[in-house]
Amino acid sequence: MDQGRSSSQKPAQATAASATIAAAHSIARKGELGFSQRLREIRSGFEPAFWVANFTEIFERIAYYGTTAVLAIYLREQLRFSNELTGWLLGVFGLVVWFLPILGGTLADRFGFRRALMFAYLIMSVGYFLLGSLSAPWMEALRQALSDKWLVLAILMIPALGPGVVKPCVAGTTARASSENVRSLGYSIYYTLVNIGGALGPIIAFLVRKQLGWGVENVFRVAAGSVFLMFWTTLFFYREPGGSGERQVASVWAAIKNMFVVLGNMRFVLFLVIFSGFFVIFWQQYISMPLFIRGYVDKNANTDLILSVDPIVVISFQILVAYLTRKLPAFSTMTLGFLITSLGWILPALHPSVPIFVVALVCVALGEVTQVSRYYEYVSRLAPAGQQGLYMGYAFLPVAIGYFIGGPLGGYLVHHYGEVVHRPQQMWWVVSGVGIFSTILMVLYDKIVKPGGAAASAV
Repeated sequence: MDQGRSSSQKPAQATAASATIAAAHSIARKGELGFSQRLREIRSGFEPAFWVANFTEIFERIAYYGTTAVLAIYLREQLRFSNELTGWLLGVFGLVVWFLPILGGTLADRFGFRRALMFAYLIMSVGYFLLGSLSAPWMEALRQALSDKWLVLAILMIPALGPGVVKPCVAGTTARASSENVRSLGYSIYYTLVNIGGALGPIIAFLVRKQLGWGVENVFRVAAGSVFLMFWTTLFFYREPGGSGERQVASVWAAIKNMFVVLGNMRFVLFLVIFSGFFVIFWQQYISMPLFIRGYVDKNANTDLILSVDPIVVISFQILVAYLTRKLPAFSTMTLGFLITSLGWILPALHPSVPIFVVALVCVALGEVTQVSRYYEYVSRLAPAGQQGLYMGYAFLPVAIGYFIGGPLGGYLVHHYGEVVHRPQQMWWVVSGVGIFSTILMVLYDKIVKPGGAAASAV
């Protein structure tokens, strides 16, 4: 009986199975068509300029983060500068690098992305080469004419001019050379490639300095060579992308006048100043951490290699963190990022060792990736109608202020707690305290100042 029922059900089962298979094939075909269509959109949605510009950005970031990974050690150990002078020089360098994008975009618009990129890569190649040649015999006359401090400061200003032009050029190319349907993907590609360059830079610096045995000076020369190649890449392969139809700033003077428009919004300025606290502690991984590790933990530690931790963590956890925090308000998410990074610096205060610093950098990176995307969202919502582009240009200002304050602060802390008080690890309580204090200011700003209106309710 059971066998008879089973036999009578076979045609129905076969029909159902066939229908299921057909449906599965249909879904698969739709998926293939969807994927194929998206692939075609990607192939046709980006002009060649998009790929060329973002390719050059990888090497620009490799050069920048590779040199930044060894710059503090180079100034302290090779040029014999004090910790305080090293921090001051790094602060000025970082201020110029991260403040210039505010005006760099205007310059790029006025002279064209291609010429601006070529200028930036050429000037960076000269600056990095000079930085790696400070001890060369042919530099002796300059060293005698100027003190080492002023000579190094002058040379540092040369490569500092480049990133401020490259960033708006590559971001602008991404906007102009991308179709509307793939533009968000274009920015994801851009941000990913930036972090890939940030991860590879310190690793390449380590390979050049340690594995190849070429010394710190040649890290700068390799950086010079990489951006010089990007000059020729831009010359031969980059073509100006089509216009996006947006109205451009008429002149550099107009951009300077716009600064006063932004600075007249005191609530926005207060927010930027408070948010600078994040970057005061964030940049310590490049400023005081290498000096502390080499001075008080392990004089032979590969601090350049350690500095690859942050971008690797960002690349690995960016999507996951964005998913986990997607339902949180933007301001709450930013404040959470503040707190995570601030607490991370407590770890070396408790037990300073190389593995502990690696764990601390993981926390710093998780705090960074928690707040970064929501930060730009928040700034865009604070901007008055029709001034989003203007306000977004000032999103870099806290990065610049943070570097400018963090440089001298980091150098002073290493000097005071290491050379005066002789309790070096206590400096990390101060670093963490700056972050926690800034976190409290963020909460107070949200509760008391409140931007108001639709923007406030949206974020």
